[in-house]
Amino acid sequence: MDDLTEDQRRDYEAAAFRRLVAHLRERHDVQNIDLMNLAGFCRNCLSNWYREAAEADGTALSKEGSREIVYGMPYEEWRRLHQNEATPEAATAFAARSEH
Repeated sequence: MDDLTEDQRRDYEAAAFRRLVAHLRERHDVQNIDLMNLAGFCRNCLSNWYREAAEADGTALSKEGSREIVYGMPYEEWRRLHQNEATPEAATAFAARSEH
């Protein structure tokens, strides 16, 4: 919208991002491979984009730190608690997608 100020636009985008992250934290049943296969991004992508934005602003942020921001806990803990083995179908779809 043309009538939004830059501050409003940034605030609304930040609120939408926070809501997306909160939603993904609640939806442990949604696996990263399924997100990648359906939407072309996953929680790791979000954490990478977050880290890249911080670095573009001159703020050092580790891969582990940005993942903890998105996952709400250390990544390895999230994997242990919530990540399931990919189904053969999901793995095949991911491999086919990765070839492009």
